[in-house]
Amino acid sequence: MTEGAKTDAASDISAEYWLFRLAPPAAKPYLTLARVDRPIGTWLLLFPCWWGAALAGEDLAQLTHIALLFAIGAFVMRGAGCVWNDILDREYDKKVARTALRPIASGAIGVRAAIIFMAALLVCGLLVLLRFNSVAIVVALSSLGLVLLYPLMKRVTYWPQAWLGLTFNWGALVGWAAVADSLDAPVYYLYAAGFFWTLGYDTIYAHQDKEDDVMVGVRSTALLFGPWTQYWLAGFYVAALALFAGAGLRAELNTLYYVGLGIAALHFIWQVWRLDIDDPRDCLTKFDSNKWLGLLITISIVLGQTG
Repeated sequence: MTEGAKTDAASDISAEYWLFRLAPPAAKPYLTLARVDRPIGTWLLLFPCWWGAALAGEDLAQLTHIALLFAIGAFVMRGAGCVWNDILDREYDKKVARTALRPIASGAIGVRAAIIFMAALLVCGLLVLLRFNSVAIVVALSSLGLVLLYPLMKRVTYWPQAWLGLTFNWGALVGWAAVADSLDAPVYYLYAAGFFWTLGYDTIYAHQDKEDDVMVGVRSTALLFGPWTQYWLAGFYVAALALFAGAGLRAELNTLYYVGLGIAALHFIWQVWRLDIDDPRDCLTKFDSNKWLGLLITISIVLGQTG
């Protein structure tokens, strides 16, 4: 097998993704740069937005409209975040087989073109944001510092996953504000729950790259926790469940919500108990499963508002 074939096999780009087959060749590098072939990141950014909006209101017509806006916003802002991350990490990405074929690292897209593409995505995100009330706009814009600094965190701390938790779950605050035109106690519990959830799932994800991270000199909770990872995960997920319960209590949700949390607890137990931190494929499977956890919490909040 040639070195190029080995790199192709190790790459995290889904070369056979259906949209790549339909899109013109010139568009493929930009779709790859925005990670459209790996929608899990969009889901994990979107669900907290939906949680916050659903926790704040019961009007299904309003929530449906807001949910669609958040879906568009999460897609373009996740794409913009990936571009920013790849611009800053281009020298690191060249040294790692999983990321060496990413468009900027491989030279398929230049930095200037990537910046223009990122700007276009940000404009789309701004157009979506302007459909919300002024409180939601201010809350959303307040997250920009977190977003800009996140790619640098793995260079200075073993806790970049904590920074991601602060960043990815900010949408819960925006979602609540978009419906309630304010920020109130239940959404702070929800935001904190999402923070611990992210600490868990992104630690699992980081175990895929721990050998490469050591080689290129970046840090993660996977490296920090090592063989103790599953104990830390259990603690993070217990904290997340407790805070989800606190959000439900403060929002006066009904019993159906707590039934959903019980199912979520079983999912967390499965993740922790069955995780093999030395098998990258298993780590990716467990990480990807969190889209179902996010959907479960969304449905549980909606059902918890009924009756």
